[in-house]
Amino acid sequence: MRFHWVRHGPTHATGMVGWSDLPADLSDTALLARLSAHLPADALVISSDLSRAAATADAICGARDRLPHDPDLREMAFGDWELKTSAQIMETHPDLSRAFWTDPGTTCPPGGESWDDLTARTSAAVARLMAAHPGRDVIAVAHIGVILAQVGAATGRPGKDVIGQKIDNLSVTELAWDGRAWSLGAINHLP
Repeated sequence: MRFHWVRHGPTHATGMVGWSDLPADLSDTALLARLSAHLPADALVISSDLSRAAATADAICGARDRLPHDPDLREMAFGDWELKTSAQIMETHPDLSRAFWTDPGTTCPPGGESWDDLTARTSAAVARLMAAHPGRDVIAVAHIGVILAQVGAATGRPGKDVIGQKIDNLSVTELAWDGRAWSLGAINHLP
């Protein structure tokens, strides 16, 4: 069973975008067509319930079976940091901000969730998908935090080791389950 994690189209926001429902810029139709052609034709398609992920999934779905949106595939909840820039956050929470990036495991933005919370929430969604659709390939359109949390969960690497990995908009990161263990395929592949 393979998961093809696709990061949604760009929002062009400059701050931390978690649960705010900003639209994606899906104007690069040539890239969307290449992305859709790159992905397995018989895979199931699922997305976060946020419109930037749902609209991206709809744009690349083609004739594939589309599963209902899953709110557990949402980006990290940034709480009081939502839509704020790193500079703004450093002004109000300098120590907490540094801890969030250098040791993100249990560190939470005020009113938000930690990396460990994000990983647990998204891993539960993956487990449900695996139980409901054993052996099927899945295209999961989600967010950078979700994708990196799943890379960390699959490889056993802590958040501090994966949080800085680049994941471009409309890129694909592949994780494969062989029935015993996960393996990491392409990461941040742009078709």
